[in-house]
Amino acid sequence: IASLRQLHFPLAEIKAILRLDPQHAAARVAAHWDALESEHGARRDLARYLVGAMQGKRPVMYDVQTRDVPARSVLTLKRSVEGAAGAWAFGKEFIEILRDRDVPRIDGPEGAAFAIYWGEVNDDSDGPIEWCRPVPADKAQESAALLPELTLRIEPAHREAFIELGPAVQVEPAHWALISETIRGWVDEHAAQPSGLGARAIYRADATTPTDRGPDLEFALPLS
Repeated sequence: IASLRQLHFPLAEIKAILRLDPQHAAARVAAHWDALESEHGARRDLARYLVGAMQGKRPVMYDVQTRDVPARSVLTLKRSVEGAAGAWAFGKEFIEILRDRDVPRIDGPEGAAFAIYWGEVNDDSDGPIEWCRPVPADKAQESAALLPELTLRIEPAHREAFIELGPAVQVEPAHWALISETIRGWVDEHAAQPSGLGARAIYRADATTPTDRGPDLEFALPLS
């Protein structure tokens, strides 16, 4: 027990591990340590970025690209949430609403679901978060009728700066501060102006995406 405490396991988790057979207990400890190392690595990268910025440097941590996004009809669900756990639970609820409905899709990246963060989500701020699913304009009203829990609206065409992050399951919470700092640095360097459409996480997936890999994640900031 003392050794597990040294690895920062909560007491409830330790009790659960002690009830497992050796093979499954070992797997649980290995997964926990991998997560700790990944989180520590993200904090190390953030510290290096901040130190460089304070010294007048602009470290390149992520590649920032730009693209034009057309106007789209989107079905949305917006809510204030409590902390990271609340944000994940809200995302799962949105996925469940869509899972069993035959909702028409838009092919390509323009059809990817995304979550707009209208404010920070932490112990002091509850967002809100707005989950969005684009649908074909000619089938928007039909789709809205299938999903009365969601709201139909039009998001205007815009240009956005974005960062490709890879599989969503590999992005640790500590990465988000670094991603945000990178986008802010790019905006300052290019004299760009964020619009009022809200920073967003975009989840790109198709039928070939392995379920254990998760969708490819992007962070995007719409620009004026």
